[in-house]
Amino acid sequence: MTTATSVNDLGPSATGADPTPEQFEADALAFLDANAERRPEETFVWGQGSDNVSLFPERTPEQELANLAAARAWAQQVFDAGFGWITGPTEYGGRGLSSDYQRIWGRVSSDYQTPSLSIYGIGLGMVAPTILAHATDEVKAAYLRKLWRGDLVACQLFSEPSSGSDLASLQTRAVKDGDEWIINGQKVWTSGAQVADIGEIICRTDPDLPKHRGLTGFVVDMHAPGVEVRPLRQMSGGASFNEVFFTDVRVPESHLLGEVNGGWTVALTTLMNERAAIGGGEGGVGLPASARLVELARVTGTDTDPLVRQQLAQIIINERVSGYTNRRAMAKIAAGQLPGPEMSLGKMALTANMIRTHEALSSMLGPKLVVDTGAWGTYAWNQYLLGVPGMRIAGGSDEVLRNIIGERVLGLPKDPAPK
Repeated sequence: MTTATSVNDLGPSATGADPTPEQFEADALAFLDANAERRPEETFVWGQGSDNVSLFPERTPEQELANLAAARAWAQQVFDAGFGWITGPTEYGGRGLSSDYQRIWGRVSSDYQTPSLSIYGIGLGMVAPTILAHATDEVKAAYLRKLWRGDLVACQLFSEPSSGSDLASLQTRAVKDGDEWIINGQKVWTSGAQVADIGEIICRTDPDLPKHRGLTGFVVDMHAPGVEVRPLRQMSGGASFNEVFFTDVRVPESHLLGEVNGGWTVALTTLMNERAAIGGGEGGVGLPASARLVELARVTGTDTDPLVRQQLAQIIINERVSGYTNRRAMAKIAAGQLPGPEMSLGKMALTANMIRTHEALSSMLGPKLVVDTGAWGTYAWNQYLLGVPGMRIAGGSDEVLRNIIGERVLGLPKDPAPK
């Protein structure tokens, strides 16, 4: 392997002009050829390799740290070569290029074997866009480049034990104290908190205002005194989520996101980006390859069953249509518009297809889903099924998203408020 090309050696920074797409692709290929191995052609063969299809990773702390170290080294190398934040503003470390260049990088880099960057999925897909949209210039300068370079990991601190998908009912408090805010409370279901350096947190700053209006967003140091992270064991056996406790945690005034008591707008920015990431299958979460399901039907002898064939067709069709919808929504974001309710639609479509997958697996496998016979590619689907309930909650529960889609997409009247 040779040393990575520096961003200073690439066309735009040297000449002040954007490279042509052809030149950009050539630069990307040169970097990847020098620093990564080509991915061998993948052919799925039943019974060979791992049959793991779990939705959430189950790693030991040692594995987690090793994966983070590999991801960080690769992210830094990619960023320093000019391919880390292709569409980002140049003043914060981006290259200021259009999304067309991002698509070129995504296409060519997919042909190479590189460390997974899923640990950065929440930070780059949800937290960084919110910082860019709502943070002070000081916070943007302090964190955006480091997030995109992989120097920092970020987490999202929204859900609470008593609020769930009703984010506006949260009770974690932030009280002003001079030029700082003091945070006390508890968050739950926080992915990646155990390795996070910073977090985006929404707190209640005025209990006398209506619940949507008394919230404020902050960027909090996850290593600050008073922050305690505890893992949550899932029914799948893993611990992908955490509960986080805040006891007299101090946050500088400069780390506000948006205006005081304007946190609902901040939260919506994050949630729409979160639903875009989940609905698009980012961050290592998505449906299993359709080819594996089709092969499972063949191996189990159910490929001639009209019901199973119909179930598989529905899965493939809905996956394809959902992908088109998500692309339209992402094009809207790339054009500088805020994420809209389409993100909720994409996330709902994903979990609906997971339920279809569950039903198809039940038809094909029957009791082998719950009894381990030792047969490859059968009982392993149990881990997938145990992860589906978590996916139906992540990014907003199915019930909340149906209300959003009904009211904001279909124009239906709101549900009556409880008396």
